[in-house]
Amino acid sequence: MKKLLFLFDTDPVPSVFDTVVGYDGGADNITGYAGVTPENVGALIDGCIYTRGGKDKQNTAIFVGGGNMAKGEELFETVKKHFFGPFRVSAMLDSNGSNTTAAAGVALLAKGRDLKGKKAVVLAGTGPVGMRAAGFFGMEGCDVTITSRTKDRADEAAKVIEKRFGVKVSGAAGATDEERAEATKDANIIYSAGAIGLQLLPKSVWENNPNVELLADVNAQPPLGIEGVDAMDKGKDYGGKIAYGALGIGGLKLKLHRECIAKLFETSEGVYDAEAIYALAKEMA
Repeated sequence: MKKLLFLFDTDPVPSVFDTVVGYDGGADNITGYAGVTPENVGALIDGCIYTRGGKDKQNTAIFVGGGNMAKGEELFETVKKHFFGPFRVSAMLDSNGSNTTAAAGVALLAKGRDLKGKKAVVLAGTGPVGMRAAGFFGMEGCDVTITSRTKDRADEAAKVIEKRFGVKVSGAAGATDEERAEATKDANIIYSAGAIGLQLLPKSVWENNPNVELLADVNAQPPLGIEGVDAMDKGKDYGGKIAYGALGIGGLKLKLHRECIAKLFETSEGVYDAEAIYALAKEMA
């Protein structure tokens, strides 16, 4: 029986990236639907849960994607609420790749280390990857701060993270180099989650800061988010500071994404949201 993956994308066009990784993860056929909302998804879910019985159901799975995490979360909740009794299939949420990207980055930083009590600062932490990374750092017991263009915006995102993950997060202004330098002066961990091609932290800010122990940057397009960290870095030692670049993180991210897809077809009851994806990332790191 063929393994069928149904991509419910909140964007106007289904993601090519998610489609390719879905096939690489073991799906035999992928059908992508664009512009999926909580209001129009019902019939799509029905087609997934009523067409196969018993163990055959594990050969059908749902992937919720798209560029907007808030919309993805709302859609994912609707999908889960539609399931009942044996009428369910495995499902995964990875809007904008944020669950797998953030999980891979934090898992690599946590590999073989106890992060509890460390001060972690997520630059540009109000985007989907940054908010997920902040949640994962909180789960590790870190003292977490996220930055944004304004403190008000960072504080609002912090409240969302706290509600979602049950962890305490602080907000800080980070519109300028000076503000970001101030936000990271006591940081042990710096995680840059900004937009591509935007430098957030000059090398001069972190290289001589004795507090900084770990660096991660998910931006692969020059100029990189953290100056002096190479995109290929995977645990490179810069004078006692261990760094991971976007491509160093990306290798695990892709493996993680593929492994999650494979696991969707092992049961009809799998639910892969942030926590489950992070737990798997830590096993794979």
